[in-house]
Amino acid sequence: MTTIRIAHSPDADDAFMFHALLSGKIEHPGLEITEVREDIESLNQKAREGVYEVTAISFHAYPSIAGKYVLLTTGACFGDKYGPIVVAPKALKSKQLLKVHMGIPGKLTTAFLALKLYEHHVAGDTKSGICYTQVPFDQIMDQVKEGKLDAGLVIHEGQLSFGDQGLYKIVDLGEWWHGETGLPLPLGGIAVRRDLPHDVIKQLAELIQKSVQYGLEHKEDVLQAALPYARGLDPERALKFIEMYVNDWTIDFGRKGLKALKILLDRGFREGILKERVDLDECVYDVKKGKLRSELFGEVLLSEPASESALEEATAKIDNPDNPDYPAESPEAPESPEAPESKES
Repeated sequence: MTTIRIAHSPDADDAFMFHALLSGKIEHPGLEITEVREDIESLNQKAREGVYEVTAISFHAYPSIAGKYVLLTTGACFGDKYGPIVVAPKALKSKQLLKVHMGIPGKLTTAFLALKLYEHHVAGDTKSGICYTQVPFDQIMDQVKEGKLDAGLVIHEGQLSFGDQGLYKIVDLGEWWHGETGLPLPLGGIAVRRDLPHDVIKQLAELIQKSVQYGLEHKEDVLQAALPYARGLDPERALKFIEMYVNDWTIDFGRKGLKALKILLDRGFREGILKERVDLDECVYDVKKGKLRSELFGEVLLSEPASESALEEATAKIDNPDNPDYPAESPEAPESPEAPESKES
């Protein structure tokens, strides 16, 4: 019996995604699975130490843990024309953000990576004066409302409930990213430790995908299990939030999702936000094929990094549709839910 700890954040979308697997609705022979709930920034930090066998992580954090974990194509969250938002107690123009004291949920969150890219975009050749303070994600809106912060970077359910606090949405980073790239904003995914046996990694990937599919096929039932983690959202808004981040992208993000992730991480590296560059083709585990993407071409072993020349050859093959192992395209992006009401004039 192999003991597996699955660590995820205590949020409605993660609770929804993992419910079937963690509640015993899906059998997992040979595995003893336990659940760990921690905020996403804590999980990002612990992933650097390789603490948990399976963990939710921010994509921003992945380059720093790529040597310890593979990244599954299932279980991921993408914002398709929506995402983390910046809120303030009054309407602000983009340039005004360059002078604020802003609360952020963590420096390894993808929300912060997207915000830094947006900051560079707005600042251009001028110097930004944003002062960042890390604040527990569920306290950011309260501190903005109380005047302790000029603005806040909001993730999770706050993307729908900020108006309840009388706050203004200044920018939706997922909407901005789509305008820049035409692609969804990759936010977070599921990482599995590389030192696990290949058959265990394969089994875990399939189990997580089945758990996501179960939730999508039994929404009303699984919603009830997720509601305690919705932080005050009524069932209608809780379901709306869940559908924003558990959908076809979550079943398997496919080539389009991988393209979006490559562009995000590459841009973060080129702009000096990320310190490590990672070749995702030797790190992304294709659930449909049961292999790393670069293994589809026989170039890489699961526990060993590929040589630079091998990666170049594998990369050249990846976008060749004539290759019989060419990974299937991602499903059509889900229809974007109606954007939350903004008080912007």
